[in-house]
Amino acid sequence: MENLPGYVYIMSNKSASTLYVGSTCDLERRTWEHKEKLLPNSFTGKYNLTKLLYYEVSECLISAREREYQIKNWSRKKKLYLVHQKNQFYKDLARDWYNSELDQ
Repeated sequence: MENLPGYVYIMSNKSASTLYVGSTCDLERRTWEHKEKLLPNSFTGKYNLTKLLYYEVSECLISAREREYQIKNWSRKKKLYLVHQKNQFYKDLARDWYNSELDQ
């Protein structure tokens, strides 16, 4: 698993009023889990964070986790600036990944 790439990502609700920063080795699966609310009592489940606003690829999961912790310590303004650099209109980057009626 150490040779696999890692991903840092930011999820949000429709209005981008709440942000969640996470890391994973399987971005598509993890995003699907958030969208399907498989853990309804989790932070993303409670706040309906189903919109993938941002992600970046790291060499491995360890470096992705290090980057996750770095971003988590940033201000909301700095996180939104990061998102805005790659996703200026705050679109759901995973909107076309799945064939279902998920909340977009």
